[in-house]
Amino acid sequence: MLTERSVSRAAIRLGMTQPAVSAALKRLRDLADDPILVRSGSGMVPTDAGLRMLTPSASILRAAEVLFSDVRSFEPQTAQSTFRVAASDYLDPLFLPQLVARIKSEAPLCAIEIHPLSGHLDYPAHLAQGELDVVIGNWSRPPEDLHMGRLFGDEVVSLVSLEHPAARRGWDQDTWLSAEHIAPTPTHPGAKGVIDEHLETLGLRRNIVARCAHFGLIPAMVASSLLVLTTGRQYCERYAAQLPVKILPCPLPFPRMMYYQLWHARTHTSASGKWLRALTKSVAASLRKA
Repeated sequence: MLTERSVSRAAIRLGMTQPAVSAALKRLRDLADDPILVRSGSGMVPTDAGLRMLTPSASILRAAEVLFSDVRSFEPQTAQSTFRVAASDYLDPLFLPQLVARIKSEAPLCAIEIHPLSGHLDYPAHLAQGELDVVIGNWSRPPEDLHMGRLFGDEVVSLVSLEHPAARRGWDQDTWLSAEHIAPTPTHPGAKGVIDEHLETLGLRRNIVARCAHFGLIPAMVASSLLVLTTGRQYCERYAAQLPVKILPCPLPFPRMMYYQLWHARTHTSASGKWLRALTKSVAASLRKA
């Protein structure tokens, strides 16, 4: 209204009705205790108070444009966002390196923070508070109060040393259950991973003799011992060509291990959030084809 100096022309530019603009002008006059615009011949002119509003109001509008621009659009090449991702290390070991590489390639000015997904991380609270953008991992029952996107499913297999008897003779259910298993450290007291949760539904229990909080080190431990690691085939295949290990089918049926990305409603419509989640899905899909 201050630039057009006309309620009717301002209404056209704003896409509003003239009565609505007049009502807004009345509210502004009441707030400022000043007429803001006054009649002068056939038009209107700003008062001194109105003129003083021009510069600060333009700054406010520019700030609002920046504030809401991410909701409408996200330009990766020029954006300067920080992406915060928490991820399980049960994933394909190539996943996080390739995700970081893709982000830096397509959004070179953006920063990236990778956080471990552990029992000490209250990820629903961190997502709600904006301290995380996406959480990536595998759950038998993902939290229902978060948005969820499936990344991929994987066959459950076992990894053993080439020196393990089962590598030569195979095994049956009893032999597999009684073998010396290594498993990740529970995320919290009493927690069971997806493998042991499923075994419990069958009334079975495997012989876990070792636990390790660093999942990426377990294949090397398996290669130099008689320990058995049971996890997704895609993870195991990354090490089969590097270490003296062999992938064996499990002698009892397991449901596919499902991997998801989770996010909070606060970033559901964010353009940068949508971009990050689409990129995450794309990286996961590319690894399935590798």
